[in-house]
Amino acid sequence: MTAVWGGAQVLAANVAAVTTVSEDQLGEGFADGDESCLQEAYRCWGALVYTIAARKIGDAEEAKDVTQQVFVGAWNSRKTYDPHRGSLKTWLMGITHKKVADALGRRSRHLRDVEAVATAAGMSEQSTAVTESLLDYVVLTREMESLTEQQQLVLKLAFYEDLSQSQIAERAGLPLGTVKSHTRRGLMRLKERLEVDR
Repeated sequence: MTAVWGGAQVLAANVAAVTTVSEDQLGEGFADGDESCLQEAYRCWGALVYTIAARKIGDAEEAKDVTQQVFVGAWNSRKTYDPHRGSLKTWLMGITHKKVADALGRRSRHLRDVEAVATAAGMSEQSTAVTESLLDYVVLTREMESLTEQQQLVLKLAFYEDLSQSQIAERAGLPLGTVKSHTRRGLMRLKERLEVDR
């Protein structure tokens, strides 16, 4: 039986003396569990099943898997096949379309799962970045409150309003040297406090 799935050439070699049977006889033999009828069905329609699967799925390896699933599935459920209600070929084509749909459904679910994981990972990174940024802001605001009023004023004008030290001196009405001094001391104090917090 394993040789059946090795390909049409191997099968043809194994089934050297293929008897010509009608489709009706083939269907009846298949339904009765005659393995030679399974081999003959594969010889007759294996390439067709593969071609349909390959066209619909667009992947040669997956099409081979589907072809195998079709014939294994058909053989395992042969008791459900009634040769008087339709040809074996038609029944196999029905199974082929179902197996192709299953394969495409699995692929679609897999892609959705991958996208969901990627989205969740992106959201997690984004959420972590926002959380860290918010925590940094809270810590910095708390530490700024521990500075003198003039140090706070100078640093807020520098960082929040992006003013140069000359502009800060003009806006605050302070000498440039005092602004530089408050900036340096304020930053040193913040650095020390933030290093202690870590």
